[in-house]
Amino acid sequence: MAKRVREIIRIDESKCDGCGACVPSCKEGALQIVDGKARLVSEVYCDGLGACLGTCPKGAITIERREAEEFDEAAVNKMKAEVEAEAEPKGKLPCGCPGSMARSVAPKAAKPDVVGDVVSRLGHWPIQLALVPANAPYLKGADLVLLADCTAVAYANLHRDFIAGRVVAMACPKLDDLSKNVDKLARVIGEGGPRSIEVVMMEVPCCEGLYGIAKEAARQAKSDIEIKYCVISVEGEVLERG
Repeated sequence: MAKRVREIIRIDESKCDGCGACVPSCKEGALQIVDGKARLVSEVYCDGLGACLGTCPKGAITIERREAEEFDEAAVNKMKAEVEAEAEPKGKLPCGCPGSMARSVAPKAAKPDVVGDVVSRLGHWPIQLALVPANAPYLKGADLVLLADCTAVAYANLHRDFIAGRVVAMACPKLDDLSKNVDKLARVIGEGGPRSIEVVMMEVPCCEGLYGIAKEAARQAKSDIEIKYCVISVEGEVLERG
């Protein structure tokens, strides 16, 4: 494809920490996290308008004027269609596994005669965001907690403080496909109808992307749903809530 001088994004890899906050903001799918860094997947996917600029907490993305391939909307649409074609078929289980069938679970009551007894407070299944049915009945009017995967190991009182009485969805903002997570969560907000979301994430930089996913999903769903956050330290302490 012929090149011309135009505006296009530039990523300073020395500043990028791979948090992924920029990925959901690019509606054309021009950005992905590759080997721990944000990368421009293809010049033809970047329209140069800079919707991703304000989402980078490190200021690693700028707009420069240089020779680049022309933005190709048809190529963008083709790529999006291919991504959608790979998404879960309606009416079928997301991974083809019977174990992913949505169902409610009755949380166990702690035994009063046993000191330190710990029981699960989980009230539904599945819990991975990719597998949670967007229209599951338990989502309606629920308080949804969106957990970064690592919080389940880092925070000892997760069930007591975050899961009890709530609906849970887990995802990893660094290793998962961020665009798919945004699309899925937008469907959960629009079709499932939860009343609030609390994002529980680790203090490491890449986890900030999970909060960005929630905000972008709400924007796509055209919802003013309340979105809160909680930051957990690697030592298992609550550092900040907002």
